[in-house]
Amino acid sequence: MKSISVFCGSTMGNDPVFKQEAYALGQTLAGKGIRLVYGGGKSGLMGAAAAGALDAGGEVVGVIPEFLMEKEETHHGLTELIVTQNMHERKLILNEKADGFIAMPGGFGTLEELFEIITWLQLGLHNKPVGVLNTKGYYDHLFALLDHMVLNELLKPDNRKRLLKHNDINELIITMQEWPSGDFQSRIHEDQL
Repeated sequence: MKSISVFCGSTMGNDPVFKQEAYALGQTLAGKGIRLVYGGGKSGLMGAAAAGALDAGGEVVGVIPEFLMEKEETHHGLTELIVTQNMHERKLILNEKADGFIAMPGGFGTLEELFEIITWLQLGLHNKPVGVLNTKGYYDHLFALLDHMVLNELLKPDNRKRLLKHNDINELIITMQEWPSGDFQSRIHEDQL
């Protein structure tokens, strides 16, 4: 695994552990020689993850829509900054540049990115591991909802199992590296989105 897209909040949240874990995730990825790909901003957990990777000498690619550059300060010192026309192009590039995905605590944007990429996996548009770093049990209620969906036969158990979860950064990365990717070729094309 050479590159992971990270989805997380553009704010810090109310628990300092969120920032610490985001920074540690960036450092861990850099230490393993894994490039971090993310939303490009300097603020919040996104900025902390990027700072962690950069401080550890890692490569960081930011992907930000042009309209957000007026609202958010981009992170300085990135290995590469890609400016897109819109959010859809941003998510397509976040997928193309990654061998896997990790979601950390965040809000609607984080959930939207997570659910879109896990849906693409379910539909066979990619075969990359999608993991959740469940910092301080942040996503416990989400996984309870997913289990409720399975119980009500609105989500297949096999699809539920596709979303990986761990509380430990290193264990999550190990689980993702064991993902059976095989010879799968991505079938995502812009006209399919």
